[in-house]
Amino acid sequence: MASSRLPNTQRLLGIMAALRDPQSGCPWDRKQTFATIVPYTLEEAYEVADAIEQGDFEELHGELGDLLFQVIFYAQMGQEQGYFDFESIAGKMADKLERRHPHVFGEQEYTSDEELKRNWEQQKQLERQAKDASNKSLLDDLPKGFPSLSIAQKIQKRVGRHGFDWPSVDGVIDKIEEEIAELKQAVANQDRVNMEEEVGDLLFAVVNLSRHLDFDAEAALRKSNRKFEQRFRKLEQLLMESNLSVSDASLEQLEAAWQQAKERLR
Repeated sequence: MASSRLPNTQRLLGIMAALRDPQSGCPWDRKQTFATIVPYTLEEAYEVADAIEQGDFEELHGELGDLLFQVIFYAQMGQEQGYFDFESIAGKMADKLERRHPHVFGEQEYTSDEELKRNWEQQKQLERQAKDASNKSLLDDLPKGFPSLSIAQKIQKRVGRHGFDWPSVDGVIDKIEEEIAELKQAVANQDRVNMEEEVGDLLFAVVNLSRHLDFDAEAALRKSNRKFEQRFRKLEQLLMESNLSVSDASLEQLEAAWQQAKERLR
């Protein structure tokens, strides 16, 4: 009961320490490592994103707590092994934010958002090089565990900030049409190796379009996945009302149910 009178952050840190206690802690929490916790961290991050996209702020409140607990877990394990603790994590983040915002915490002034973004990217590149002198490329230090759509957008954003980019969205659309034509040719030639490469090129170009339109490609695809799922569930319901299943229905019946499902969900 006494712990409830502590500030919530301190209370949470204390709970985590108790869960990891070698004698009296939870057996599951005690045996976890940095590597075994990673899948849970990714899952919690996606659940935060899903709550935001659904506009469910009550759910978001809880999901943010779950995500914070992941950081607390890493901090406890880091403290046990002498790497870092929660306070040093917060301090490192505070230092980085102050360093990257000289226009807020210093005397630097920017005349446009584009200049601000360019200097932000330059600062990040200097930090990468300071961390590892061998980091010479703009593409060094890319996160390897990102989903492919996210890493594609990050690559394009990073090089685009330094001028390697289409000047307008028209060029990106032309590139997509070029990739579609190349994919069609690969399909016509039944060249499976080239087909796979062209599909990848097409996806990369579509991600670039998403970036130029100022959308996050991963979030856009999640929304499309959710929309398809809603429509397909409605299609299944409509077929069931006619004593049909997806497998039993003809193509014409499936198309009619699909159009009806779209209309019902509008």
